[in-house]
Amino acid sequence: MSTVMPAAGPRAETPGLLSRERIVAGERFNRWLSPPAALAIHLCIGMAYGFSVFWLPMTRLIPHPDAAACAGLSFWAELFTTSCNWTVPSVTHVFEIFIALLGISAAIWGGWLEHAGPRRAGFVAALCWGGGLVVLGVAVMLHQLWLVYLVAIVCGIGQGIGYITPVSTLIKWFPDRRGMATGFAIMGYGGGAMVGAPLAVWLMGHFASGGIPGVAPALMAMGVIYFVAMSAGAFGFRVAPSGWRPAGWAPTASIASERTMITTRHVHVNEAWKTPQFWLIWGVLGLNVTAGIAVISMASPMLQDMFGAKLVGADATTISAAQRAAVVAAAAGLVGLISLFNSLGRLFWASLSDRIGRKTMYFTIFVLGIVLYALLPTWGHLGVAALFVGSICIIMSMYGGGFATVPAYLADIFGTQMVGAIHGRLITAWSAAGVIGPALIAGLRQFQLDHGVARTQVYDITLYVMAVLLLGGLLCNLFVRPVNPKHWMSDEQLARERALQREDRVAESAEFAGRGRFGATGVLAWLAVGVPFLIGLFIALEKAAALF
Repeated sequence: MSTVMPAAGPRAETPGLLSRERIVAGERFNRWLSPPAALAIHLCIGMAYGFSVFWLPMTRLIPHPDAAACAGLSFWAELFTTSCNWTVPSVTHVFEIFIALLGISAAIWGGWLEHAGPRRAGFVAALCWGGGLVVLGVAVMLHQLWLVYLVAIVCGIGQGIGYITPVSTLIKWFPDRRGMATGFAIMGYGGGAMVGAPLAVWLMGHFASGGIPGVAPALMAMGVIYFVAMSAGAFGFRVAPSGWRPAGWAPTASIASERTMITTRHVHVNEAWKTPQFWLIWGVLGLNVTAGIAVISMASPMLQDMFGAKLVGADATTISAAQRAAVVAAAAGLVGLISLFNSLGRLFWASLSDRIGRKTMYFTIFVLGIVLYALLPTWGHLGVAALFVGSICIIMSMYGGGFATVPAYLADIFGTQMVGAIHGRLITAWSAAGVIGPALIAGLRQFQLDHGVARTQVYDITLYVMAVLLLGGLLCNLFVRPVNPKHWMSDEQLARERALQREDRVAESAEFAGRGRFGATGVLAWLAVGVPFLIGLFIALEKAAALF
């Protein structure tokens, strides 16, 4: 039996369009092209924070439903009805699915992402999020709530994969500015609602017909837009060759000293979760997010309950319809400010952490957060709305800053080789907090209302509880220490991991890669993400003006 054998050695295969080998940076690439690629993805998936603009329109899709037949509809019946409108509590489960699946999918596919590379991962995220929104529009058009939930799972997977796609790449391109680099990307997630929410409102109005809001076509249109934008971001990524470093920069010679807390070694993702450091940082993120997301979920009613007519200088017993509308507008303005500070705080605090260290940065935001949460009830009782709003804005900046800094914190503690996968597992803390925080503040509020507590005081205990949660986060952060050397990857393990990521084949290009001219390509890339962000920023400031 004869077989045809290759003449000499294995045949070299041409890497596929989405393969990691295809996107190893050469001499003409500039590392400052990576942040806009990351922003293109995060500005799209960040629309999850702005999905609340769909809730009320989604409850008005059936014109003139039979009131008798739809009264007291069970949740099970609501899943399958095509003749009755959905309720707000039922449609808001979509956001819970987004956040839950974000953490779960990031944890499951984080290791795959490290080997697949940011182009393949980003494109998969574009398919799941952008394509998912198109199918979500179809589900809304069919008026099948069960299908809406099912498609939301796919969208949530796109959220998780898209969220962690840029992390490892950016940290390796910016070892000298890890916080700033991840701050840029994750700032996009915080700002996604500023861009996407006004677009969604405009599209629903544009496609409205017969008094019925155009939810389905708006979702489909946004899905197409997001797919294109995220795909452009995915194809814009390049990975740094193994051993690359910025010109003139050298890593610290020490290995995770108590002062620097930055290691030059690496921990495998399967080993990282066995360390106390992983769970302490999990607690740092989870407790910060629980407190922050609780305020986000109730910011508008909190401002109205605590200040009410005082916001417009009126008396509660004589407030007119116009003044009541002004109160609602002022509360909406606070939501706009929250989006703004949530986004910009991600870049500010993460960049600050490059100067003062991650541990010191978290110590700062926890101490400051405890003080501000404890003062919020006092500002409410004194009727000082300006101080209340200012405190909320600072809290929200620190909420965003905690998100943006944690990837750099993980890289400092566990090394950069598998930081994307480790980050994927860590943000399960976000999934847990996304459920616990809103439920906690809403439950405490309702409990106090049921027991006769005045609306102006109904948040006092809740806000003190949030301060205690931040105290827990502060303690977790204080106990973070360098990883025990027994958890480090051996040289053989590191070489094997780099081989899986194809980094072993390209180390020779490290000296000259990523030093190309910024040029017109760089300007266009930054304008592509900067212009939509600035438009969203202007709209947020315009809404916030109602507060003043």
